[in-house]
Amino acid sequence: MSSAAPRTADPDHLWSVDEHLEDILATVRPLEPIELQILDAQGCVLVEDVTVPVSLPPFDNSSMDGYAVRVADVAGASEEYPAVLEVVGDVAAGQAALLHVGPGQTARIMTGAPLPPGAETVVPVEWTDGGLGEGPVTGMRARALSPQGAEGHVHVYRPAEARAHVRATGSDVKAGDRALESGTVLGPPQIALLAAIGRGTVRVRPRPRVVVMSTGSELVQPGEELGSGQIYDSNSFALTAAARDAGAISYRVGAVADDAETLRSTIEDQLVRADLMVTTGGVSVGAYDVVKEALSHVGDEDEAGSGIEFRKLAMQPGKPQGFGSIGPDHTPLLALPGNPVSSYVSFELFVRPAIRTLMGLDDVHRPRIRAKLTAGKALTSPKGRRQFLRGMYADGAVTPVGGAGSHLVAALAHADALIVVPEDVESVEPGSEVEVVLLG
Repeated sequence: MSSAAPRTADPDHLWSVDEHLEDILATVRPLEPIELQILDAQGCVLVEDVTVPVSLPPFDNSSMDGYAVRVADVAGASEEYPAVLEVVGDVAAGQAALLHVGPGQTARIMTGAPLPPGAETVVPVEWTDGGLGEGPVTGMRARALSPQGAEGHVHVYRPAEARAHVRATGSDVKAGDRALESGTVLGPPQIALLAAIGRGTVRVRPRPRVVVMSTGSELVQPGEELGSGQIYDSNSFALTAAARDAGAISYRVGAVADDAETLRSTIEDQLVRADLMVTTGGVSVGAYDVVKEALSHVGDEDEAGSGIEFRKLAMQPGKPQGFGSIGPDHTPLLALPGNPVSSYVSFELFVRPAIRTLMGLDDVHRPRIRAKLTAGKALTSPKGRRQFLRGMYADGAVTPVGGAGSHLVAALAHADALIVVPEDVESVEPGSEVEVVLLG
């Protein structure tokens, strides 16, 4: 949640990209930690170190299906002169009562089963006749089909060193070790480790809930028929997907018509499930820019500290932006421009870092690298604006995709990087080194 309203500024002030981002990150605060079941904690960030309560594995166990033996009993064994041992029974995974293996004896053992007392090593079943007396076998017969395999004698054709094919107690992690550090994002491998050491719940910062809505009477839901002057709503789908990709739980709201009261009412209804709200469209200077109309004075009615400020940024695309907080909990709201490329670029630069900050991550930014520009001609950029061009990156080089138009959705779909042209640069020649934001 936000701790304070963003600083105010002269409405004619041209904000830099860095100033706007700094203001957002200074306002947004990580969500409060909660205790969650480990599956519910997937994608969340740990807020505590996790210590191993019991060693893993908790006992010596076999890594093979085979026979648990004493080293001396199979020393010198060969196909010509096999060691012949008495089979005293089976040791299966999960078995509580253990057999004792004495001199000249062996127990048939399954993968994961505890090494029985007296045994020092494990001989894989492929090194034996499986108790059939017919030479080396490739595996054991199922106990249900051949219960007599757990008794009688077995021929062993190869020797085995001590502790061969034995997983030692604590060979993965030992009791008292730190399994996971605070700040770790919990993915499937981390959840597997938590389950393996017996942790059913963990303390994490929850995934932020992000509500995304588009504005515009011209927007139509995909799958419906287009009328005259209408277009399909792509922004809300793109940004909802982008929020999920950033780690959030995201909710898409159907496009809201160009009516300020309807928009304000919709936003108020959605606050109950939002840690962050994102709108797209209606933030420029047109007569139908309803987001600006609806939210410019929202702080006059809400609690002190709330309010949305609309700004002009020295960037292309994405000059018009809005940021602030709304409602009794001062829920952060970012108002993005409506052109698809402007909207998506703005999300990557401003909303994604806000989501990652809410999650409690230390590194909230996309990776940035230097790359060689490969292009048929020089790139031009407006003076005083930081331009972000779509590009494809490979092997240390980046190639522009599409033009600079903020409506070029098809070009965006093929891009995996943003080419950054600084404010003081108006032309970039092919072969120059440029800064690149990696999106994938």
